[in-house]
Amino acid sequence: MTCKSVQTINTLLEQDKQHVWHPYSITQSDTSIYPVKSAQGVTITLMDGTTLIDGMSSWWSAVHGYNHPILNQAIEQQLHKMAHIMFGGLTHQPAIELAQKLVDITPEPLQTVFFSDSGSVAVEVAMKMAIQYWHTKNQTQKKRLLTIRHGYHGDTFGAMSVSDPDNGMHSLFNNTLIKQLFAEAPNCGFYEVCTAEDIAPLASQLKTHHQEIAAIILEPIVQGAGGMRFYSPMYLYQVRELCNKYNVLLILDEIATGFGRTGKLFACEHANIAPDILCLGKALTGGYMTLAATLATNEIANSIRHGEPGIFMHGPTFMANPLACATALASVKLLLESPWQGRVKNIASLLQQGLSPCQQYKHVKEVRVLGAIGVIELHQVINLKSLQPKFVAAGVWVRPFNKLIYLMPPFIITDQELDRLIRAVVKIVNEM
Repeated sequence: MTCKSVQTINTLLEQDKQHVWHPYSITQSDTSIYPVKSAQGVTITLMDGTTLIDGMSSWWSAVHGYNHPILNQAIEQQLHKMAHIMFGGLTHQPAIELAQKLVDITPEPLQTVFFSDSGSVAVEVAMKMAIQYWHTKNQTQKKRLLTIRHGYHGDTFGAMSVSDPDNGMHSLFNNTLIKQLFAEAPNCGFYEVCTAEDIAPLASQLKTHHQEIAAIILEPIVQGAGGMRFYSPMYLYQVRELCNKYNVLLILDEIATGFGRTGKLFACEHANIAPDILCLGKALTGGYMTLAATLATNEIANSIRHGEPGIFMHGPTFMANPLACATALASVKLLLESPWQGRVKNIASLLQQGLSPCQQYKHVKEVRVLGAIGVIELHQVINLKSLQPKFVAAGVWVRPFNKLIYLMPPFIITDQELDRLIRAVVKIVNEM
């Protein structure tokens, strides 16, 4: 690398440090930041020439890897027609076809699609739908949400209010958030039986407060940023039964779990249940564009239409952006036409086999794998500042948080690439 290249990188990093906020950081942060030149397949190339195998799928979204020719073609073709058009009073083919495709592949009761810009907003939309639905039923007292601890649903205010209030990332704002209802999360693992003791806290909250609860909101099967916890499908099945019993809507947040990550196209399929409202995002566009969708039943949509004020009170400026919709449609088709089930199963097998040695380390609490998700949970909180450079030096991109080192690689990763990724992680965990 030439002196001029080094100078350019240093200048960029200094400008970044002076002016740019990164997720969960501050400007002038002393945490290492790595400027990226390009990305191809599962490889991230930094500006200094370093190449990294991506173990994060760009926060779980780039399931097809980077710079995919089919997705590139979709966005280029749409770009020549229109990059954006307002969705108020207008519509377009990419949005219509994407909505139809999402209705076709999600559980049958879901028939309507509301597009938004991000996962957090999809959750906000779902919460507003639930509250407005009960308003049209003249049950205006039903305006609170019930959820379980260790959950994470986004960083906007409504989404923060249903994320873990104590152990999550938003405790600073507790005094300003809407007070929602929380139940203890189940302790039954994915392969374990859900006992009466596991479901009792949620059942008790429902029995006591169902008259004021608009909906239960959950991340099905896998709780993501709240701890990467996996729980039994039997628990989710019983939650659906309780919602039916107490006349409460069920919102499932599949922003992280949707589109094959857990081994099923949608995680709720593990329990063979359907929600009343479903939130999708992240992998929806294969990580290319920011887009999310909130799906609801005709019962909810029709009730809102026939109630006061007769419209759903939400409308993002960039709702159903044509570039994003065209890319999402191509991404979903690409996934469905690929051998994704076999790929995810193979990734799960290699993660299970490769990460298992970490279980013997005294500083490791648990190793767990589900689908294309591998988690190493430590006993102590990780020092990201010191650990991140070790992963980069090993040629892999892994972004730990709290007590967790986890992998969610793109589905297209080869056995050799995944082996290198796993070996690097195991070596670094062993040396910690």
